Amino acid sequence: MVRTDQSAAEFLRLHKAFVLHFGAATVAAWLTSLYASLYAPWVRNLAFLIDPSSYKVESTWTYLFGFPLLMTVAWLAVLFARDMLFATRIRTHLVAEFAVAGAVAFMMFYLAVDRAVSALRLAF
Repeated sequence: MVRTDQSAAEFLRLHKAFVLHFGAATVAAWLTSLYASLYAPWVRNLAFLIDPSSYKVESTWTYLFGFPLLMTVAWLAVLFARDMLFATRIRTHLVAEFAVAGAVAFMMFYLAVDRAVSALRLAF
């Protein structure tokens, strides 16, 4: 694949926008989880309190902070691996590639906030 200065400039523009928005979503996920942690019961199996039919055992810490921690690691990887991501592009269409990455990031954000809201419902 031939790399041009125009494709590099577009990649940098899209990467900068993605890093900014993914960073804001990561901060929002952390704030939501921290707020929920103030009111949620700290137990060894919070998943059972939310859904008694589940067989999954998750402590309050793991349940609330698993996705925000994963988002932080992913955000740092995207932030510091810009050149590697540019070199290993999968598709020729940059917008489609960033759209897929944005959809995955949004799903992680949604799951993090959904878990925090579920834990808050137990408290109120």
